[in-house]
Amino acid sequence: MSRLERNANMTAAILPFLAFVAAIVLLWNTAVSGRDLVILGGMYFLTAVGVTVGYHRLFTHRAFDAPRPVRYVFAVLGSMAVQGPLIDWVADHRKHHAFTDTEGDPHSPHHDHGEGLKGALEGLWYAHMGWLFVTQGTSEKRRFARDLLEDRGMRRISRAFPWLVLLGLAIPFALGLGLSGSIAGGLTALLWGGFVRIFMVHHITWSVNSVCHFFGRRRFDTDDFSTNVFWLALPSLGESWHHNHHAFPRSARHGLRWWEVDPSGLIILGMKKLGLARNVVLVSRERQIERSGSTGSSAPRQAWKSPARSVASSKPSS
Repeated sequence: MSRLERNANMTAAILPFLAFVAAIVLLWNTAVSGRDLVILGGMYFLTAVGVTVGYHRLFTHRAFDAPRPVRYVFAVLGSMAVQGPLIDWVADHRKHHAFTDTEGDPHSPHHDHGEGLKGALEGLWYAHMGWLFVTQGTSEKRRFARDLLEDRGMRRISRAFPWLVLLGLAIPFALGLGLSGSIAGGLTALLWGGFVRIFMVHHITWSVNSVCHFFGRRRFDTDDFSTNVFWLALPSLGESWHHNHHAFPRSARHGLRWWEVDPSGLIILGMKKLGLARNVVLVSRERQIERSGSTGSSAPRQAWKSPARSVASSKPSS
């Protein structure tokens, strides 16, 4: 990773955090309106869906297909979440699945972080944010994202990432300005619907990398440490049923039981009814039973109690 890339990631991580602190101060002083919070909620939902449905389930795992204009919309929305260019994100995530929790995984909290409580904390930090300054965007794109590299439209969207980040900030500012009729209204909307929204989407997504490989429940036989974390399900739009996802990476639905709330999966099913999604991959009850391990078991180990086990690293990248 170049110094420029590292500094850009540092800025993208720190600036929204500072904005979040400023927003809390403003909220404490009642300098926030219902309008700002509605813009925050709308921008959070759209850009988070861009990551969960677009970047993740559509582009990385090909859990469904969609018409080209729909694919472009998801690529743009995902870019506005400020988690990196589309092709970089897909390559990193496919590599994560190819080497989950072993050497080569871009953001495992388990591999090569030492033992004991100190190793556990270092691993959680690395999986949550530390990897952004070391391995983010460095996966071999020809190996892990060849299909997107060969799509001229996706290459253009990926290269336009900085401009799409600015678009994701301009939209809330324009909404605030137009609805309030004042520059101040535009700036508070930018603060909440722009920077605070980025902070929230970032840390919910990063929690899937860290928390959902460390704490939680498991029920399938997988050779990694992925877990399901129920309290992250709603804010992550269903991504925190992460153990289910690692058991069935191509499934369009991560919530496999009726009570496993998965808004992203419901969106895909709704798109299918409207003709906006096709070839939707779903997992039958029979396949789930075949893959089941110790039903309801907790995470396979606590990182500070025993060293990581050795697992095969030759898993499929999709």
